[in-house]
Amino acid sequence: MNAALILEWVIKSVILLVVMLTGFAWLTFYERRALARIQVRIGPNRAGPGGWLQPVADGIKLIFKEELIPAEAYKIIFMLAPIITVVPALVILGVVPWGDKVTIFGREITLYLANINVGVLYIMSMASISVYGIVLAGWSSNNKYAMMGGMRSSAQMISYELALGLAFIGPIMLAGSMGMLDIVHAQSKVWYMFYQPLGFVIFLIAALAEVNRSPFDMPEAEQELTAGYHVEYSGMKFALFFMAEYDKMIAVSVIAATLFLGGFQAPFGNLLPFLNAPILGPVWLFLKVMVLLFGMIWVRATLPRIRYDKLMAFGWKILLPLALLNIFVTALVMVLVGG
Repeated sequence: MNAALILEWVIKSVILLVVMLTGFAWLTFYERRALARIQVRIGPNRAGPGGWLQPVADGIKLIFKEELIPAEAYKIIFMLAPIITVVPALVILGVVPWGDKVTIFGREITLYLANINVGVLYIMSMASISVYGIVLAGWSSNNKYAMMGGMRSSAQMISYELALGLAFIGPIMLAGSMGMLDIVHAQSKVWYMFYQPLGFVIFLIAALAEVNRSPFDMPEAEQELTAGYHVEYSGMKFALFFMAEYDKMIAVSVIAATLFLGGFQAPFGNLLPFLNAPILGPVWLFLKVMVLLFGMIWVRATLPRIRYDKLMAFGWKILLPLALLNIFVTALVMVLVGG
């Protein structure tokens, strides 16, 4: 392994982390401005030109905000829980390609960090780890309301992870591979959103529940649990939970775009090949992610929170059977067409 290859991996890792960390900050601004438009308000417009420095102001405020640790908390776990929550959100996209290959200064550079043949399995494994941070945050706070929020979150995330995992299977079956790059290349003519409309919808709904977004934001139900699992957190520890939620929004949007919307490939790219120029791959992926993020924001602005028993019933009695039905129909069609 030569030094140039190691340096290339380091640079790609740094770029990915910077994109996720800065993307989280300006996603909050994007959400607040989009919500304001939908609800006929102005939104943040004071910090910097057009309010564009609002995330910087929020970051400075959180850095200097006093951090308190409850006297009866389990302090080591209390401090580790935010880290356990945010790290999987940052590393989950290590196997997602944001482009194919480009030539820079005579050297061929692949626009992805790692292309492993079990990329989907890696994503599912990383996605399931963050629930530990939320549960440990509620337990280590030694607060009944925080504990209830952590337990509700674990029950919700485990329930909807089943449907989310089953939604992955459709694209895997169609592509015949668990590698994310193979799945993107298999969509060169038709996006899997058209072959898997039910799987795509199931993925989007389960992803909302997985990242605790409205209408599935029961772990943070302020009216019931005084902010849920992170009620005892403040300052930068609270900011890490906040960062994890928004980074997971970006992550699930990138994964959805990769599995169902052709990833870095352009729409009608098979008819207009110049649209699939390698340098445009990250641009197309970025645009698809922005549209999916707007959909999450739009849902938050319009749908009320689901009652908890209805939320669990929807996951187990509706979403899970539909996900199994989607796999059965996909397999049946593939056998009939193949035969």
